[in-house]
Amino acid sequence: MSRRLLFVIDPLPTLNPAKDSTIAMMRAAQARGHETWATTVDRLSWASTAGVCAEARHLELISGQGCWYRTHTEETLPLNAFDAVLMRKDPPFDVEFISATWMLEQAEREGARIFNRPRALRDHSEKFALTEFADLAPDTLISRSPAQISAFIDEKGDTILKPLDGMGGRGIFRVRNDDPNRNVIIEMLAENGTRSVMAQRFLPAISAGDKRILLIGGEVVPWCLARIPKAGESRGNLAAGGTGVVQALSTRDREIAETLAPILAARGLLLVGLDVIGEHLTEINVTSPTCMVEIEKSSGLDVAGMFITAVENACAGSDC
Repeated sequence: MSRRLLFVIDPLPTLNPAKDSTIAMMRAAQARGHETWATTVDRLSWASTAGVCAEARHLELISGQGCWYRTHTEETLPLNAFDAVLMRKDPPFDVEFISATWMLEQAEREGARIFNRPRALRDHSEKFALTEFADLAPDTLISRSPAQISAFIDEKGDTILKPLDGMGGRGIFRVRNDDPNRNVIIEMLAENGTRSVMAQRFLPAISAGDKRILLIGGEVVPWCLARIPKAGESRGNLAAGGTGVVQALSTRDREIAETLAPILAARGLLLVGLDVIGEHLTEINVTSPTCMVEIEKSSGLDVAGMFITAVENACAGSDC
């Protein structure tokens, strides 16, 4: 059955067709005969007479890495006119992102089906969410107190500090207890005690990669992308110069993933990206998890197709 799918994304020119997971999803959807539409959060609106609507483009995905789509039509349509709305806006998780989730939640009340569910997006801060699963995580502190952060560094000796709303490795620092710059780093990240910071014990296993493990519809994708830091770096993020290596899940990877998969799926999170370093869960990514293209290229597993199948099943289960 052909369905009409709306992707809420970052501006189309900012997407990289060589590696973007959202584009892979769109291609997989089109290959199944579904209509692929796109909009951005600034093109969402609500009116008492029409409900939540989007200024949306009906796209045709074409081959090539330069011009990868053409627009058929551009219309303003209510979100409940689509069979599924797929929220794929990148962080930052700021007030405008939260406002978008309020808009999407209203659309749910009007009959739209949103994946990942807006309330679940708000409830699962990508860094803070691991506090619920502290037994799987490394020693962690979340605080805006420079004194508490400094004491944590003294206790652990070697730590990672990161802002709660960052992505792609931005704003992440490795700080040892004898680092002469530690105070200024703490002051900068915590903005003199006005912003919360996550501090985690440094995990030497980062040298073998920061593994991105995908959960789709409550199922664990059997391959992950280990993002290995470049020389002299402690961040494995591809955006920070890391090298991606696709590998099968280890026993511990699968244990962590299978623990979280049914819990998060039950909360309306159709797609989740777990970050695992060594034996420990370090982040739970729910806004726009990536790495589908890299995993498919190396393993042959059609991860984007798996996701579209999960969307189709979710629609069938709710008679959309």
